[in-house]
Amino acid sequence: MLESRYSRQIRFDGIGAAGQVRISEARVAIVGCGALGSVQAELLARAGIGYLRLIDRDYVEESNLQRQFLYDEADAAEAMPKAAAAQRRLARVNSTIAIDPQVADLTPANIDDLFEDIDLIVDGSDNFETRYLINDWAVREAKPWIYGAAVGSYGITFPVLPRSGCFACIYPEPPQGAQPTCETAGVLGSVTATIASLQCASVLKILVGDRPARVMTTIDLWKGETRQIRLPSVADPACPACGPDREFRYLDGKHRAPISLCGRDAVQIHERRRPVDLVELAARLSTAGDVRANEFALRFSAPPYQLTIFADGRAIVKGTTDPGIARSLYSRYIGN
Repeated sequence: MLESRYSRQIRFDGIGAAGQVRISEARVAIVGCGALGSVQAELLARAGIGYLRLIDRDYVEESNLQRQFLYDEADAAEAMPKAAAAQRRLARVNSTIAIDPQVADLTPANIDDLFEDIDLIVDGSDNFETRYLINDWAVREAKPWIYGAAVGSYGITFPVLPRSGCFACIYPEPPQGAQPTCETAGVLGSVTATIASLQCASVLKILVGDRPARVMTTIDLWKGETRQIRLPSVADPACPACGPDREFRYLDGKHRAPISLCGRDAVQIHERRRPVDLVELAARLSTAGDVRANEFALRFSAPPYQLTIFADGRAIVKGTTDPGIARSLYSRYIGN
């Protein structure tokens, strides 16, 4: 079965028959089934990964279809959970592998269960909090994971390998200020597919026992620019996660989580530990919806939801009592 279905992959010198067996026995988790994760899931399913766990908190919307290749108009019309829609599609692509959809928001409370018996994690998330959480767990458990991100025409990826310096060594703190998101800056499907493809190449390389190069790859498809930067091969002694202190701040749940406001159709959320420039944020959001602002707060309408953002980064998301939806809206419009 392996020889016929995966013959072109087996003929590739880097994989071979023994490598394909390793791939078929591997257990991989994809965190986020959006623009990156949907491409990752299909590529890895077609490559024959034996077990794929798909973790996503969101639902398919029409605006996803431009770049999230696993989904179609019917999925959007049904508001299908992305993890479930992905499983339904991938079961038709490769019925010989196990696909485990988890409609969930990855948190410190559930991460051990969701990553149980997983060999490798692929980042398809849309926020830094989730990436730091993945990193904490991966450092603690000595598991590899592949970081990736894309917005506009720009993308970035690098592998995070056990005992070689972690994500927090490269980014000790999240980027300062409100960051561009797909909602405010747009995104090309070609760049998300490119970054996801590079991530999947690293996945296969690790699974067959061939250690990928410790390089950060950045790409701007519109400008036609590609750059690679060699990363340190050892941990930064000052790193809180993989340094001597081994302090897992995100895994320990020390950062504030979304809170449903009792008696109100709203959730209070605080995804950042630094202030927001409301003037700059108002200018970015003005192209995406109705914005009203004063010196204290900004109100942004994204029907059926309304977001009120305060200068300290706190927000009240009206129109839902689901922290997962509130977190998704915060990440989409404000960034992390």
